[in-house]
Amino acid sequence: MRYGRKIRFQVAGIVLLALISGVISYPKIVVFIDPVYQKVNQLKVSLGLDLQGGVHLEYVADVNSVPEDQREDAINSAQAVIERRVNAFGVGEPLIQTSRSGEERRIIVELPGVKDIEDAKKLIKETPTLEFREERADDDPDLVQTLTMVNGMSLENAKKGLERALAGEDFAQLASELSQDPGSKEDGGNLDFQKKGAFVPEFDIILFDENNPVGIVHPNIVESSFGYHIIKIEERRGEGEEREVRSRHILFAKMQKNMVPELQYKETGLTGRYLESASIDFGNQYAMGDPRIVLHFDEEGSKLFKEITERNLGKTLAIFIDKEKVTAPTVQSIIPDGVAEITGQYTLEEAQSLKSRLNEGALPVPLQLVGQQSIEASLGQEDLNKSLKAGFFGVLAVIIYMVVYYRFFGVIAGVALIMYTTMLIAIFKLSSFPGWDWPITLTLSGIAGFILSIGMAVDANVLIFERIKEELRNGKYIESAIREGFRRAWPSIRDGNLSTLLTCVILIWMGTGFVQGFALILFLGVSFSMFTAIGIVQTMVKALPMQFLDRHLWLIARIKRSKNKK
Repeated sequence: MRYGRKIRFQVAGIVLLALISGVISYPKIVVFIDPVYQKVNQLKVSLGLDLQGGVHLEYVADVNSVPEDQREDAINSAQAVIERRVNAFGVGEPLIQTSRSGEERRIIVELPGVKDIEDAKKLIKETPTLEFREERADDDPDLVQTLTMVNGMSLENAKKGLERALAGEDFAQLASELSQDPGSKEDGGNLDFQKKGAFVPEFDIILFDENNPVGIVHPNIVESSFGYHIIKIEERRGEGEEREVRSRHILFAKMQKNMVPELQYKETGLTGRYLESASIDFGNQYAMGDPRIVLHFDEEGSKLFKEITERNLGKTLAIFIDKEKVTAPTVQSIIPDGVAEITGQYTLEEAQSLKSRLNEGALPVPLQLVGQQSIEASLGQEDLNKSLKAGFFGVLAVIIYMVVYYRFFGVIAGVALIMYTTMLIAIFKLSSFPGWDWPITLTLSGIAGFILSIGMAVDANVLIFERIKEELRNGKYIESAIREGFRRAWPSIRDGNLSTLLTCVILIWMGTGFVQGFALILFLGVSFSMFTAIGIVQTMVKALPMQFLDRHLWLIARIKRSKNKK
């Protein structure tokens, strides 16, 4: 018996590894240890959309407002934003990819395990668009044109209203119907008794001009900063400074640029696609100050932001999310490094909410849902069961073949193959451990990679055992034959597996979706097969009773040994 200390230590390690892998892969074997069972049983193999069902959503991206040469970047940015949103939602191994057909660009989202399609749509739809806008100048041509058109229409409506009032229609009724002054609908434009100075000067002039008769609609439209007024004096009382006038009016309001954020601010081209991240800072490393939002732009966004802050010093720069103005901080200085701060009287909750919205809002293009599909889990479960059966019978057939052909070595190969399968399943489950950034998702293509790797795991054992048999036929003793067999088989195992691993790396790097899943599982399988062939099988073989086997070579194979033993 040649049980060296090193071999005994390695065998103990293999037994421990087998126990741990077995418990993780099949926790029911420790059901009698309740705390361990409860914790390990929480680990599950993450299944893909084709196995556990889920939701498939398809969006068309509206890139009309994005310059042609920037559309690819905009789509990629939108894809990254959706990935962040989905990952934050806790969906395991989502598939988010883009496609292009002519000028139409699409983003396809697949969410395994999501049962409610409305929840999935809400998750994506809530992703807002983010824009930074600067103030419009008062003489901005677009602003002037819009105000002229809108206020011209208001004046025309005022003229029509005046014609109806002068024609004798009930003034209070007209005010309730037409006036845009708050409260006029309920009180018929009643302004009650007011002294001079209570209204804007243009209004006072009409009310306190004694030449304007009581009970008569003033024949002209009165223009003020608020709009166009139709006035009717109903009663006067008092004298001198106590003079008061009760009146009614109909207001046709004027639009001003500060009434409508879309008029007050214009686009700058700086959108969420240039924002790398938003974070919260308290501005004082020694004390908790007011929270403020810190924005970090990428290189291109930093250049844009510098230009924008240069031409807007002292002015406000508004942040719009989903076309709604969120905040409009004042530009205090030129910002050249792409780091900006939003200060204000924010509570911590408000600051966190704004930070989240900014991070989530880095979606540079609007999306329109054009396709949705809920994939039932029953179909995936059926395929999964068939695949698992195929895998089980594949492993069983390989073990039977190895035992029949290689006898005692075949038993060792079978044990190693079971350990290989158990360890790989344990890795799949451990990848779902909370906090793991890259969980392994098992899809049908992944199962194909898994089954293929089983064959490759046996292939290494076949190479080793055949080399050992060759050495035995050359007359070597069992111990030296085993040592030479592993030494001679290693280059072939190494070269063959490394070429496969290199192919897997390329597929993971350049492939998408199911191709990546297949390559990842195959990569893991080949890596573990090398470990079991060289590490586990070699240790188990070396731990065998060498002298006994040397006298009973039939336990290994039918070998006619050379008479010249070495």
